[in-house]
Amino acid sequence: QVVESCVAAAGYSVGEFAALVFAGALGFAEALYAVKVRAEAMQKASEAVPSGMLSVIGRREANYKFACLEALRHCESLGIENPVCEVSNYLFPDSRVIAGHLQALEFLQKNAQKYYFSRAKMLPVSGAFHTRLMASAVEPLAEVLNSIDIQKPLLCVYSNVNGKKYMHSKHIQKLLVKQVVSPVMWEQTMHSVYERKQGKEFPYTYEVGPGRQLGTILRKCNLKAWKQYKHADVLEDEE
Repeated sequence: QVVESCVAAAGYSVGEFAALVFAGALGFAEALYAVKVRAEAMQKASEAVPSGMLSVIGRREANYKFACLEALRHCESLGIENPVCEVSNYLFPDSRVIAGHLQALEFLQKNAQKYYFSRAKMLPVSGAFHTRLMASAVEPLAEVLNSIDIQKPLLCVYSNVNGKKYMHSKHIQKLLVKQVVSPVMWEQTMHSVYERKQGKEFPYTYEVGPGRQLGTILRKCNLKAWKQYKHADVLEDEE
């Protein structure tokens, strides 16, 4: 009943593959294989350069672009060629993940007060995912997706790359590859999914999988939509 009445699906980062399987665009086994190739290629890319991700909560005055620019200049002063420091995840208003060279992230942490960051915390990940430091992972994933039969989704699936609906199978193939080196526009996706005329009710939202982080983000993005939120733990039935 839930599947039949479902109006939209979205997945965060690698979760986008799950959303596309759910919507009938990808076969489960093929999607799993694509995820494996993607993970191995991204891991290899992250081993090439000391990089990471910094979770930032900024005050109203925070200017993320300016902060990243100054961090890049700092890296250049250390002799790092083509440094990377950019927003890689848009989570909710005033919350971003900044990714890039470790030296840039350490500089931002040290100068958090100057850039009006009320919190700047390193994430326990091995690389700068969703930045151009992942460029070497693009081709292996593109090859796999090229060999997979991708269908038009049975319901609306929203892309991380632009927060908009996928249009057709070639579109899915193109944007899943682009997603590896592009920021995750999750805040923008939440606005797209829940945009409606005044007075129109919000749908029920189910977060499937471990943790309730996406529910927390939804609450920050749209409190009214969050009131219809439920968490579905994948292990509940087995227990």
